[in-house]
Amino acid sequence: MLERTDVLDRVKALSLLPDGMHVTTAMVAVYFGVTADVIRQLTKRHRKELETNGMVVLRGPELRNFESDNMSLSLGSNSQARRSLTIYARRAVLNVAMLLRDSEVARQVRVYLLDMEYAARAQPVENPAPTDVVSLDDRIDQRITHILGKTVVPMFNALIETSGEHRREMIALRAGVQRIERRLHQHHTRLQRLEGLRDDRPAIGVMAAMDAMHGRTFEHHIAKLLRRDGCTNVVVQGGHGDRGVDIIALTADGRRLVAQCKRFAPYLNITSPDVQRFVGSAKVLHSAEVALFVATCPFTPEALSIASEAGITAVHRGVLEEWSAGEPLRVLG
Repeated sequence: MLERTDVLDRVKALSLLPDGMHVTTAMVAVYFGVTADVIRQLTKRHRKELETNGMVVLRGPELRNFESDNMSLSLGSNSQARRSLTIYARRAVLNVAMLLRDSEVARQVRVYLLDMEYAARAQPVENPAPTDVVSLDDRIDQRITHILGKTVVPMFNALIETSGEHRREMIALRAGVQRIERRLHQHHTRLQRLEGLRDDRPAIGVMAAMDAMHGRTFEHHIAKLLRRDGCTNVVVQGGHGDRGVDIIALTADGRRLVAQCKRFAPYLNITSPDVQRFVGSAKVLHSAEVALFVATCPFTPEALSIASEAGITAVHRGVLEEWSAGEPLRVLG
């Protein structure tokens, strides 16, 4: 997992020093939304582990050379008197995310890594002998079920106890994990033949895949789901001049549909102004009969209330996961 440093930028932009490879203690603290003292205490407790993964303490000529190469580095007015400087490679920053307890950003990085682990474990196994494929896939499903039930769900239980304002989101994420666990268990018990195994397997890591998409790719993914559920004349028109909607289409029964697609980090929220702008575009400019606001993050309670009153279907992260895994949206029926 320590090789997946790209996860850092998917959760939150990580600013680097001019060398393009390192950050200071203060920069690590800003990224995780904690104080520099918290990071210093953590590095003191886990110094050997972090040094193995790219944390370096510069002194003497090595420090002077680094300062010279990074002229924009803010070291304060007493920089000449500085005796040492701790810098972190991206791998060390990811290591900090695995160790840091009281940081929502660190928690979200860990959730991303877990999602990627699910996706990696769920990749189809190529094997020329069909009986071996069934046996190996079955063992993989059992292993994933064990990990979800014995490790991931308890982890969410612990996070929920300390998550404060993000408690509702954590509960929703835990429910999603438990759904996957139940599906895998049910699938294992009714396993009959290889083809059935491949057809029935739920989509694991689907949210990790969407979180990794660019905005335009995400819009096309939603368009594909609409076509899967019977919509016609599906057009992705996001960009300049889209009049506030990303996709237009007709439902299977001929109703005019518009969709707004927001690929936001999971720790962000769709707010009431976001929904209000879409209401104007969907109902006034496009006269839509079905209006979907699709997002990879939660909606605030106020945003959900406005959406309900205005006839907007809020497809938040939990609903989006189920929709992508094969569950049709009721409003499209």
